[in-house]
Amino acid sequence: MTTTSPRAAGAARPGPEAGPPAVDAGTARPPAETAPAADGRSSGRFLARAALVTAVLSVAGSVLGLARDQALARLFGAGGETDAFLVAWTVPEFAATLLIEDGLAFALVPMFSLALARRARGVAGDPVRALVASTLPRLALAFTAAGALVAVAAPALVRALAPGLPDHALAVDCTRLTATCVVSFGLAGYCSAALRAHRRFLAPAAIYVAYNTGIITVMFVLGGRWGVRSAAAGVAVGGVLMVAAQLPSLLRRLRHREGERPTVTADEAARPLALALFTTVLLFALCRQSQVLIERFLASGLPSGAISHLNYAQKVAQIPMTLSLMLCTVTFPVVARALADGDTVRARDRVERDVALAACLVLFGAATVVACAPQIVHLLFQRGAFTAADTAATAGVMRVYALGLLGQTVVGALARSYFSAGRASWYPFGAMAVGVLATAVVGGSAVGPWGVRGIAAANAAGITVTAALLLAGTGPRSVPVRVRRVLGDLGRPVLAAAVATGAGALAADRVADAGAAVSRTALSLAVGAAAVGGVFVVLCLALGVRGLRPALRAVRPVRLPHPVTQRHPHGRSRSRFPFRGFRDVRGSRTDR
Repeated sequence: MTTTSPRAAGAARPGPEAGPPAVDAGTARPPAETAPAADGRSSGRFLARAALVTAVLSVAGSVLGLARDQALARLFGAGGETDAFLVAWTVPEFAATLLIEDGLAFALVPMFSLALARRARGVAGDPVRALVASTLPRLALAFTAAGALVAVAAPALVRALAPGLPDHALAVDCTRLTATCVVSFGLAGYCSAALRAHRRFLAPAAIYVAYNTGIITVMFVLGGRWGVRSAAAGVAVGGVLMVAAQLPSLLRRLRHREGERPTVTADEAARPLALALFTTVLLFALCRQSQVLIERFLASGLPSGAISHLNYAQKVAQIPMTLSLMLCTVTFPVVARALADGDTVRARDRVERDVALAACLVLFGAATVVACAPQIVHLLFQRGAFTAADTAATAGVMRVYALGLLGQTVVGALARSYFSAGRASWYPFGAMAVGVLATAVVGGSAVGPWGVRGIAAANAAGITVTAALLLAGTGPRSVPVRVRRVLGDLGRPVLAAAVATGAGALAADRVADAGAAVSRTALSLAVGAAAVGGVFVVLCLALGVRGLRPALRAVRPVRLPHPVTQRHPHGRSRSRFPFRGFRDVRGSRTDR
């Protein structure tokens, strides 16, 4: 994420050096000591540093994911074979959402946090090890059974996902290979939740680096003999590497018995798992992910390559959305803490600022994508089996798909506000269901006359409907944002982006007309992007866009050597904000 691209957070590792538990994104109640630091200049600098570090890690995963897609395009192009693999790719997409991101994380992080709190209070035995002994065998058995079921039911699954797919047998083979990720992703998600609860973020952050490295390596080693099946085998290998990247760190944590004085009181312990909250978050994520199913179902009846063109277009277009939501991921615990304190004004102001800034970032990216789509696709993919015709088709789809990026970002930002109080909310699921229905209806009507571009337009229409419903529903169900003010914050950068898109496209086309060489394409992209950026920033400043000036002030003092930590106003201990909150709950991720 696919694009998409924000994840479950951890709690504190007890001990005198760790201090009170870290804020858990949407589940654990943050300690009272951190509340005063939620505002002010120091908090702003801390959030900027945390957002920067989170963005860097996300970009690293996205770059490898992009390299994976480039390798797929170079080796296998955008034909029927790639379409077959991308149908099988649905399995790891759903498995990542449910087992690594929202679903399993929101269940396990609070459980491990509570076990760590009981361990710190000196409970007899080791509550953490007891939790592992009681949950891991059962979950591993469930993962294995689910993976086996997917492998056995692969023919029926492929037929349901893409009934018009020409090479049904190839898609079945790829699906059976990717079914192994149900087990590996489940174990990787379990390790990630346990490590984040211990406040260990490096190993969980490295899993998508390991995952994509495994896929790329297997494709180049076995691609000549196995064809596109090598990509599916790479998914299986990459999943194993995700577990291997975390297992040593987790084993060290489980072997280490904390002997220091307790630092967590009963009032500070994480709350037990709220089943209703878990259910609503899970259903929201599943509903949003179902947009991918609709798109591939409709595209399966089109000529070969349609699914591939849609996939490549989504992966590139969603990068601006992924980056725009980094700030919302970092500030999610701040909003949750404000609501826990009953300070709805502070929570409202934070959410409004986040939406305004995220809108500026994603609209700048969307304007660049629309203005320079042919140049971007040419530089990234046009080599090997990926032809100039594939470039033109993918660029056209990408331009239409980019029209829904603002809606994607607004949905990602506002969905967090609905769950920030740690209560179950069915409204986001209902709003997403209406949006998915709109996607299906518009897509079914538009795929005939407009082909794959009609599917992309349906995606943009459906997610925009969801964004409008989520914005309209804020109030008692969520953070009570001022709808008119938010609409004003969105309208001004939309106007600036529209003008910047025209300027960038004109500048890029004039340079591109001079030749078709790669160097000329790169120069055309650079000139077009520079034109978009210059016009967009000038117009945003002239129109008084609210999110731009604070962003420039916040980024200026950022210094990478500083740790992403925040001192408590009482005592000497420090509390680390988690880097991974909600998943952007989008259809697909760019780093997977």
